Amino acid sequence: MVLQDCSMSVAAGIGAGLVLSTVAARAITKLLFGVRGTDPMTLAGAAALMAGAALMGCYLPARRASRIDPWSALRAE
Repeated sequence: MVLQDCSMSVAAGIGAGLVLSTVAARAITKLLFGVRGTDPMTLAGAAALMAGAALMGCYLPARRASRIDPWSALRAE
């Protein structure tokens, strides 16, 4: 459940980032050498890297939290 919520946030963020990067491609074209601002392989690689990092950041705490006994966690509060 936690990973599903996280993946929805990641997908929304990557979608917004891809849209904004294509809009801003004109401004960054002068700063890029050998790559167009709308190069599909570069955009896909960057999106995959960000998705992997974000999902790993969600997976590790969710895995650790799933190992805790719910009753002991409620008693500790």
